[in-house]
Amino acid sequence: MAVIHHTVLKPTKLELLTDWLPSRPWYRGGTGEPTLTKAGGFRLDDPSGAVGIEFMVATDTAGPHPTSYLVPLTYRGAPLDGAEHALVGTMEHGVLGRRWAYDGCHDPVLVAQLLALIEGRAEAQAQSTSDTPDREVTRSYTGAGDTPADFTTTATDSEDGTELPAPHDTTLRLHRVLRPVPEGSPFVPQGAAGHVAGAWQLPDGTRVRGVFAVLDGGPRV
Repeated sequence: MAVIHHTVLKPTKLELLTDWLPSRPWYRGGTGEPTLTKAGGFRLDDPSGAVGIEFMVATDTAGPHPTSYLVPLTYRGAPLDGAEHALVGTMEHGVLGRRWAYDGCHDPVLVAQLLALIEGRAEAQAQSTSDTPDREVTRSYTGAGDTPADFTTTATDSEDGTELPAPHDTTLRLHRVLRPVPEGSPFVPQGAAGHVAGAWQLPDGTRVRGVFAVLDGGPRV
């Protein structure tokens, strides 16, 4: 299990995202600087213990309507080869030293563990507490066996979110702009082979849930 260090980060994660988010095609804010708060999220463990994996929900309250974004991040102790385009920024960690923060959709470690979560081979962990499962994160999978191991990390961003294509007509889609699912409505999108859903907090303190990622296509049982 990953150990959560409660220490100082310079700059903070939200400071890095303040500069990075407006460059994304799915960003809904205007031309001004976003005002971000951490509203939720969870972590996954890297089996090798080398890479930090976090799915953060960051809410921007700068505009007339607050918008919550899903930001998958990986934290590494050295640059990831070939991923310069996915670098969010670098931080000085009070315990671990220099850390390189990446858009996790371009990091093969995060993609592999997200697929493992969807398939039930990995368990979501609490965002800020060591060795504690996050019971608010739910997942499903109806596929026939494991998803393809050769998923590409050449993620494609659009106004609708991020897609990662794979062989056998399979696509992993991440919802970047989060929308609460009304109470009593199903979380699994129609026709999906799998999904991940989670919770976050609105600026007024309301706790809501929504879909974070969907696995489309592929063989079914």
